[in-house]
Amino acid sequence: MSEKKSSAKSSAHEVRVRRIYDDVQKSDGTRILVDRVWPRGVSKDKAHLDEWVKDVAPSTELRKWYSHDPEKFDEFARRFREELKNDDAAHALDELRDLARTGTLTLLTAAKRDDISQATVLAEILNESRKSSGAKTNGKDSD
Repeated sequence: MSEKKSSAKSSAHEVRVRRIYDDVQKSDGTRILVDRVWPRGVSKDKAHLDEWVKDVAPSTELRKWYSHDPEKFDEFARRFREELKNDDAAHALDELRDLARTGTLTLLTAAKRDDISQATVLAEILNESRKSSGAKTNGKDSD
């Protein structure tokens, strides 16, 4: 397993987005896969996950409609935020909020472009929540 919450300083907690195919970094903190489907070519051992939170991923229908088309990202983000209001997704999002309060949280996705993925939308939501509660955020990390 990767270094967990204890490696993050409480004053520098952040929510980051990375691809699951990227090398594990000690600075990742808690590593959460936020895809509904397990990534191709990644063994569970090599993933170094702390959790796989499927319920916070977009529905299969939304994921297929979006197909990671950059021109659809804004509409995808809007629809995805709506889906996150459903009970299971809202509960999973609350779980991520709790994890983000305890240290650095890295949201992982298999998307080729993590900057237009559901992980990016989730990080924005989590960082917005932290800003409104007065916590410092640094946004996406660019290791």
